[in-house]
Amino acid sequence: MAILSLCCFLTFICWISLGNVYGNEKVYSDNITRILDRLLDGYDNRLRPGSGSSITEVKTDIFVTSFGPVSDVEMEYTMDMFFRQMWVDERLKFEGPTEILRLNNRMVDKIWTPDTFFRNSKKSISHNMTTPNKLFRIMQNGTVLYTMRLTISAECPMSLMDFPMDGHACPLRFGSYAYTNSEIMFTWRKGLTASVDCPKESMSLLQYDLVGQTLSSEIFKANTGHYSVQVVHFHLQRKLGYYLIQTYIPLIMVVVLSQVSFWINKESVPARTVAGITTVLTMTTLSISARQSLPKVAYATAMDWFIAVCFAFVASALVEFAAVNYFATLQANRLKKQKTRQDKLEVLATGSDDEDTVSVSK
Repeated sequence: MAILSLCCFLTFICWISLGNVYGNEKVYSDNITRILDRLLDGYDNRLRPGSGSSITEVKTDIFVTSFGPVSDVEMEYTMDMFFRQMWVDERLKFEGPTEILRLNNRMVDKIWTPDTFFRNSKKSISHNMTTPNKLFRIMQNGTVLYTMRLTISAECPMSLMDFPMDGHACPLRFGSYAYTNSEIMFTWRKGLTASVDCPKESMSLLQYDLVGQTLSSEIFKANTGHYSVQVVHFHLQRKLGYYLIQTYIPLIMVVVLSQVSFWINKESVPARTVAGITTVLTMTTLSISARQSLPKVAYATAMDWFIAVCFAFVASALVEFAAVNYFATLQANRLKKQKTRQDKLEVLATGSDDEDTVSVSK
């Protein structure tokens, strides 16, 4: 009987504890709901923080999850990143049981957010699977943290004069679309050294090495005003291994093969002709294939000059054989004419000796 009473007492205590926990959770959620309702009461998301009185400072930083590919033909690059923005909105200050309100993307449309856009992007994608990939938090002092996952394809001006030993600085520029620098000022949240994070394990580039990035801020001057712009330059260095295997070593071997014809007997016209024409055609094919992965630029690259020198060596071997064969033929014809003339003189001399012999015998 005592055991039964003890079990009933423990069950009652557990029921009371669970009721208290549920009640506390309900009170906590009710408090958060009242805080949100109070924040949004009379809030106008059409006006920026400090509108008409002060400049809104938007602090930004970037975490790059993957970089690449880089297209030489289109002169663009693609990157996937978490883009973070932080600003202070005095209208969103609150007091309550929590220091940070962790909210989902539905709250984003109800408050003011910066109209940030990427100035040199060709295509931008905001990820929405399975839900919009956005993080939104409000601190008690009115600080707002807004993070989103983006995939950006941006233009990268390239100078290919040193190709394939070239390096490039691909920029990423972003700022406000409508607000001038007298209304919104963008800054780097972690300074110029740590505001863009590119982990090495996320950099899977086939033809380039990402050697670093430099950050800066600038003012863009337009007809509608001056705008605050943040700039990131991603420094890329091309890998030479692919071009050594596919272009440089085959070209060197073709040049060496063209020089082998110098050791072939000059009388072997078919063999030397086949060797010369084959190397010229091979050189032409390699030069065409080397240019297929490049844009049609109007200047010569370092590889073009190398191919031109190799082609000159190969063509000179064929020209050398043609010249040797031509002069050898001229010399042979000259010797043949001399021999023919000498034979005629010998015949004439022999005929005159015979006539002298006949006249003496008479």
